Amino acid sequence: MKHSNHTDIRAHLRASLDGLGVAELAKRLGVPAPSVLKALKFMPDVYIDRWVERYHRPPHAIWCSILPPKNCPKPEPKGKTNE
Repeated sequence: MKHSNHTDIRAHLRASLDGLGVAELAKRLGVPAPSVLKALKFMPDVYIDRWVERYHRPPHAIWCSILPPKNCPKPEPKGKTNE
């Protein structure tokens, strides 16, 4: 069975408030960069914050993670009085 990197990626992104690139995440996790990129694309709580230009190389994405808000509380049943 394959190990999911999602939990480890989230931990590193949330610890780095400025975000991280795929290469840096791969280096910190000790996994191949394509595996990190594939995981990031399937994670709904991460996003590309900005692109960094590099000399004579394509720009690379800096990824960040958000903390999703808690679910809205369930409403009180109708007709019930709070006394």
